[in-house]
Order: sequence, then C-alpha cells, then structure tokens
Amino acid sequence: MMSSGLPGLCAVVLVAGAWPAGAVQPQPLDEPVTPTGETALETGWKMVEVSRGLMRPWSAAWLPTGEVLVTEREGRLRVIGADGLRPEPVTGVPEVFASGQGGLLEVVIHPDFNANRLVYLTWSTGSNGANRTTLGRARLSEDLTSLIDLKVLFEASPDKPSAQHFGSRLLWLEDGSLLMSIGDGGNPPIKVDGDFIRHKAQDTSATLGKTVRLTADGQPHPDNPFADGGGDPAVYTLGHRNIQGLTLHPDTGVVWATEHGARGGDELNTLKAGENYGWPVVTYSREYFGPRITQRTSSPRFVDPLAVWTPCIAPSGLTVYTGDAFPEWRGDLLAGGLVLKQVRRIKLEGGAPVAQTTLQFDQRVRWVGMSPNGGLHVLTDETDGGLYRIEPE
Repeated sequence: MMSSGLPGLCAVVLVAGAWPAGAVQPQPLDEPVTPTGETALETGWKMVEVSRGLMRPWSAAWLPTGEVLVTEREGRLRVIGADGLRPEPVTGVPEVFASGQGGLLEVVIHPDFNANRLVYLTWSTGSNGANRTTLGRARLSEDLTSLIDLKVLFEASPDKPSAQHFGSRLLWLEDGSLLMSIGDGGNPPIKVDGDFIRHKAQDTSATLGKTVRLTADGQPHPDNPFADGGGDPAVYTLGHRNIQGLTLHPDTGVVWATEHGARGGDELNTLKAGENYGWPVVTYSREYFGPRITQRTSSPRFVDPLAVWTPCIAPSGLTVYTGDAFPEWRGDLLAGGLVLKQVRRIKLEGGAPVAQTTLQFDQRVRWVGMSPNGGLHVLTDETDGGLYRIEPE
C-alpha cells in the first residue's frame, strides 16, 4: 500500500521553481513562516490491514475491551472486533445530514467509559439551506449493538447554507473538559447575515470558525475566555477555517491542531484559551478562483502558525506517536493528509517543529491515531475504506 510517488496536488504551487526534498520555499518578506513543500519519504514501514469494507470512514475510537468503533460518514457506526468488521451497524445512531462534507463524523468515548459507557459523536444536522455541526452522546449497550438514550448536547451557530466546513474533531483535555472544532461555514459566495460566512470566524458571538470548550454535559466551561460576557461562552479559540486534526501531547499537555487552508496555506498551530489565529484576516491561502485572500500573513493581533503547508496536504487526523515500534518517532506529531494521500511526520524539539518527512499512501488518509497498546493506525477515506496498522517493514 505504500507508494513512492507523489499524487496530484490539491493546489497550484504559489512560488515557482523546485526545491530539494525536505527543504522549504524561499520566504517572502511578509511571511514569518516559510511554507513547507515536498518532503523526504519515510522508509522502513508497512501497512497491515486490520479491517476493510468501510464506507467513507471518518473516525475511530478504541474500547477498553479492544474493539474499535468507527464512524462512516453516510451515517453508520461500525464495530471492529477480534473477528473483523461486524456485519450489522450499531443501532440508535442519530439521523444525519449526509451531504457534501457532512454526515456522521467524530467518535470518542468518555474518559470513564468503564463506569458510564458513554460515547460522544459529532454529526451534521439540518438541510442544504440551514445546517450545523452537532454534538451528542449516548450509552453503548454491553453487547455493542445499540446506542441508548441519545442526547444532543451542543449545536454550532448560526446555521449555514452550505454543506462545507463542519470541523468536528473532539479532544478530552486533562481537566476533563471537551474541546470541539467547528468550521467557518464555507467558501465564497456563501453568505450569512449579508456577509461572507467565513467572516464569522472573527465574530465571538458565533461558534463558526472556533474551537469550543465544553463540560462533559455539553455546557460551556465556566473558565472559558468569554464566560463573563462579550461573546459566546463556549468559545475557546477563534480565527480558524476548518480544524480537522486535534491532539494533546502527553509529555507537555500542549494542544496541537491542523486546519485546512484554501489552495495552500494549511496550518499547524498550538491552541491556547482566548487566542485568535487570524482567519480570514491573515492567511497564506488563495481564493479557489485565483488571487490571494489577503496580502497579510501576520499581525500582532493574531497567533502565527508554527508550520504552513503549500501545496496543501488537506489535513485530516492528528496524533502524537507514543509507541515502541518506531522509537525515533516517539513524541513526534503525525498529521494525516487527504488530497496528498499521506501522513506527515513532524519532528518536535523544544515544543516546536524542526523537520518533516512523509509516509506516502495510495489512498486518502482521513484519520490517524494511536491504539491503547501503542499501535499507530490510519483510516482510509474510500468507498471500500479500511483501518490499517503501521508497522516496521
């Protein structure tokens, strides 16, 4: 399944010319971060099939008993056990708005799952003219066949008239709160309230283009930066386009995120309460019809990204490698890429990225994560998608 070639790019290269593998493009004066292009290929690894037959899988979560829950974007929750993929999906899953980028998306289990059996899901609800990212939870039956007492906990606002940019990653923080990413709502010409919807990323009264921090019951966390008024009390960070990678570094407690740019300009950031990451006022991205979205890539008002990808990798899942199979990777980030069909290994030193290499695949990588036993896994975003384990070759 590993490929040595580089598939078609999702955006034109913005700076003409070639550069050596692993190097970066020349840096314009207004760009404090040098975009990363093609990087050297990782070798010495292979894909081992865990299960096939998944229809557009989006996320995976391990149960304490070893089974894996996997969401399929069309609206099914599947179980992979020791004998492979169970033929019947889990019942009691919410009805989803499965259109465009929407559907059944993230799945995580409660940190105290053994006591409460709670499963958390994100999905899209509504219609083409008015839809939203939704968070809910339910109890998983002992036989893993059904969800019980499904309850909606949170809905993004305002509604959006497009099936784009739902965000939807979930991450449990060390204090037991739940972080959730929400996309900005879509690209021009999509508008809401008479303005391009992406500008809601800078509106603290909306949750589009944000991360929100919630209690386990879906309420805004009382320590959030806007809890005392002046904005939506659920907002944790703002100025995002579409975060689809979230992970907590186990050694430092730092929250890392990857988010989609437009025609380049994908970003790697660390998230801190109350910070503004600039979208769409400052960005390295271009409009899909050609020109730069803005000539500004940085401002003292905003947090600069720690890495920028141009051409885009189309970020998907994100994890920190904590296993033993590849000891030289330990503590590094692994970021999935949909369009380039790859995983970027991002080496960290002193809490900052210092180098990148590429694990190249033949299929779109939707999710990257670690199993409880330290195994690195990916989900492939295909009509016959699969869960695969990455092992030494």
